[in-house]
Amino acid sequence: MSSPQLFESAAARQTLFVEVVLPLSIAKSYTYRVPEALNEKVKLGVRVIVQFGKNRIYAAIVERVTEEAPLRYEAKYILDVVDEQGIVGVQQLDFWHWIADYYMCHLGDVMQAALPAALKMASETKIRSADQEDLDRSGLNDKAFLVMDALDVAGELRISDVIKILGQKTVFPLLKSLFDKGFILISEEIKQKYKPKVKTFFTLSSLYSDSEGKRLLLDSLNRAPTQQDAVLAFMQLQKQGGEITRQDIMEASGCGSSAITALIDKGVFDVKEKVVSRFQGTDIVLQKDFTFSTPQQQAYDQINEFFEEKDVVLLHGVTASGKTQLYVRLIEKALAQGQQVLFLLPEIALTAQITERLKLYFGDQLGVYHSKFNDNERAEVWYKVLNGELKIIVGARSAVLLPFQNLGLIVVDEEHESSYKQFEPAPRYHARDAAIYLANSYDAKVLLGSATPSVESFYNAKAGKYGLVTLSERFGEVQLPAIEIIHVTEEGKKDQMVNYFSKTLLKGIEDAVAQKEQVILFQNRRGHTPFLQCKTCGYVAKCVQCDVSLTYHKSSNLLHCHYCGFSEDTMQVCPACGSTHLENKGYGTERIEEELELLMPDLRIGRLDLDSTRGKHGFDKVITAFDDHEFDVLIGTQMVAKGLDFGRVNLIGIINADAMINFPDFRSYERAYSLFSQVAGRSGRRQTQGRVIIQTYSPNHRVLEQVVQHDYLAMFTNEITERKSYHYPPFYRLIRLDVKHTDQDKCLDSANKLANLLRTTLEQRVLGPEQPLVARIRNYYIQTITLKVERTGISIVKVKELIRQALLHFELDKKNSGVRVVVDVDPY
Repeated sequence: MSSPQLFESAAARQTLFVEVVLPLSIAKSYTYRVPEALNEKVKLGVRVIVQFGKNRIYAAIVERVTEEAPLRYEAKYILDVVDEQGIVGVQQLDFWHWIADYYMCHLGDVMQAALPAALKMASETKIRSADQEDLDRSGLNDKAFLVMDALDVAGELRISDVIKILGQKTVFPLLKSLFDKGFILISEEIKQKYKPKVKTFFTLSSLYSDSEGKRLLLDSLNRAPTQQDAVLAFMQLQKQGGEITRQDIMEASGCGSSAITALIDKGVFDVKEKVVSRFQGTDIVLQKDFTFSTPQQQAYDQINEFFEEKDVVLLHGVTASGKTQLYVRLIEKALAQGQQVLFLLPEIALTAQITERLKLYFGDQLGVYHSKFNDNERAEVWYKVLNGELKIIVGARSAVLLPFQNLGLIVVDEEHESSYKQFEPAPRYHARDAAIYLANSYDAKVLLGSATPSVESFYNAKAGKYGLVTLSERFGEVQLPAIEIIHVTEEGKKDQMVNYFSKTLLKGIEDAVAQKEQVILFQNRRGHTPFLQCKTCGYVAKCVQCDVSLTYHKSSNLLHCHYCGFSEDTMQVCPACGSTHLENKGYGTERIEEELELLMPDLRIGRLDLDSTRGKHGFDKVITAFDDHEFDVLIGTQMVAKGLDFGRVNLIGIINADAMINFPDFRSYERAYSLFSQVAGRSGRRQTQGRVIIQTYSPNHRVLEQVVQHDYLAMFTNEITERKSYHYPPFYRLIRLDVKHTDQDKCLDSANKLANLLRTTLEQRVLGPEQPLVARIRNYYIQTITLKVERTGISIVKVKELIRQALLHFELDKKNSGVRVVVDVDPY
C-alpha cells in the first residue's frame, strides 16, 4: 500500500473530489478530497480508504469523481486507492441505488450485502513495526525512538495510543516520516481479506536435468534412503507429465514431509507457486446431444418468440416436465452470443444437483455463488464474473448482486419460492423482482420457471405483461402421481394410526423399500418436539429473549429458540411447580426419524433439514447419499420440496398437512398448494406412477382437493378473487413497518404515534399498529403497521416519500429515542 495520504500537505491539495459509498447504514452520502498523487488512480467503482469520524477508517466505493467541493463541510482527504480497476461498474451502482430506493434502505446496506466479506476491509486505524532487518534506527529522533520502542513491546498501537505516549495531538507528521522510511505500517488492518489460493509445485533443479546429473544425485543420497525414494518417485511422476505437488511425492514414495523439506534445503527441488482456482473443474465429457420432446420443442420456440417482444417469460411447467433441458438450450444460445447467464435458485440445497447437471454441458464456464462458500471462494467468483472468465453463475439470491459485464439471460428457477426474499438484515430485497430490474439495465431477458407459479407472476402473465409458456406433460410420458388423502381423525377411530403414522403410510413405506424404491417423508418443522410442557401445572419452556416456546433437539439434548439462537439444557424439573412430570409435545423431523426407527429398525433413514446440513457441503452430502441409495427414507422440511430429482423415489408421505394450511397469512393457501404439489412432484419420475399420501385432519379442505386434482388454475382463481376483494397483491402493494423497543409500553406508544403521523397523509391506507404472531424477539417488543397501497390513483414513489417524511418527524421527537423502525417493502 502506498504511503497513506493522511499526512498530505496543504500545498498538494487539488480540486478533485470523490463521492463515495460507505459500508454503513447511513442516509447521507459523503464527499472526500483526492490528493494530487492519487488523481490518476481514482476512478468509478474502485475502493478508496477514507477516514470517517475521528478514528474509524473504511474502504468505500467511488461512485462519482467531480471537481465540485461539498458546500457544508470541508472534505477530508482519501488515504489511499485499493484497486487499479473498479470492482463494480456503472450498472451495479445503478442497481444498488434502485435497491436502496425501492426497498427503502441505505446505499451502505446494499454495499454490505453485495460485496463478499473478503473484499471489505477492517475498520481500525493501527500501526505496527515493518520488517526492519536492513533499517538503521540510529538516525531517529527521541520521539520516533519512543514510538518504535512502544511497538517493540506492544506489537501494534492505535493512533490514539501514540497520541497518549507522546503527549501531543500532532503525531501524523512523525508517523508519516516513519512510514516513508519503512519503519512502520499504517492501518495494516485495512487490507485485503481476499488472498488467491496458491498451490506449490516441485521441479528438479537444473543441476540434475540430464541423466548424468540424476545418477550423481541418487548416488549422493545413498545414506539418506528416504530422500532417495522421494527423488525416485519424483522421477517416475515426471514421466507421467503434469505438475507435481508435495502430496504427490509423499503418496508415491511413502516418505514424510520432512524428507522433501530436506531435499528443498539441499537445492534438489525447486519450489514454484501458482495461483489456482478454489473450485474443482470437471472431468465429465460434455453431453450436448439430447433431443427435445415435441412439447419441449414447442415451449422452446414459444419462449424465443416471446423474447422478441417481451423481456420476461413465465414457464409454467409441471414437475418433471423437462424444464432444465429448456434452460440448457437457452443458456447455450446466450453463450453463443457472447453473453453471461445468471441461474438463480431459491435454496443452497439445490445448487449441488443443478450444478452437476449444468456442468455436463458447460464445464468450467460455470461458477457457483452462495453464502455457504467461504470469503475467499466468493471473492474469487466475484473477480471471475467481473473479468468475464465465468460465463454462467448458479447461485442463491445474493448472486443477483454480482458484477456482470455482459449479462444476457437470467433464469429464475422455482420463481414462486419465498426464500428469494431477504428478511434480515437490510436490504430486504426479493431476488426475483430485483433480477427483473437488473436484466432491464443490461437489455437481458428473464425466464421465470415454476410448476406452481406465484399468484403475482401468473397474474402478470395472464395480463400480458409477461409471456406465458406452458408445459403440461411430464417428460417421457411419466404420469403425474396419484395422491391419497388420509383423514387422521377417522383413521384413529379405526385404530389405523401408529403414533404419527397411518398404517396406510407405513405399509406404503414397507412396500416401496421391498421394491428397492425410496421414500420421502415431509414434516415442515425441524427439531424433535416444538415444546416441553409440565403435565402438572401446564408450564411451557419459553425463550428468555423471545415470546416463543423452546424447541427440543434430541441430537444436542438442548432446548433451542429458532428465532434468536438461545439454548439451554433440557430441564428435568418444572421451574414453576417443581414437578418432574414433563412431556415433549408435538413432533419435528428428529422425532419422526426416531419413531420410524423404532417401528422399522432395518430402515436406512436420512434427514434433510437445517440441523443436519451444517457447513458448506452439508446439503450436498445428504443429497448425494440419498441419490446413491445409502438411505431408504429421507425425512425433511421444505428443503425436500425444492426441485430435487431422485430417480428411485416412488412414495411421498406428508405427515401433517394442516400446519401449512392453517398458518395465519394471506398467502397460506397458495403456499400450501405450492409446497404440497412440489413435494408430490418428487415421486414417480421414471417408469411407474408415483404415490403421495397426505395425512390431515381436514380432508375436504379446498386446497387439498386442488392438490389431488393437480388443479393450479382452480387455486389461482380462488386466490385472485379473494385478493381483489380484500386488497392484497397483486392489486395492492404492501409495506410493513415494524416498531421495536425493549420496553413494551414505549413500543406500543411509539407505534401509535408513527401510525398517526402516517395517517395524516396516507389516511385509510394505514392499518394498525398490532402485535405480530411473535411479539418479542431478542428482547425487542414489536408492533406492526401495515400499509395497503392501491396500484392506481397514487404513485408508490409519492407514498415512499410520505413514509420517509413521517419517519423523519418521528425520529426528531426525543420521546421516540431508542425506538427502531424497520421498513419492509413487499413483505412476503
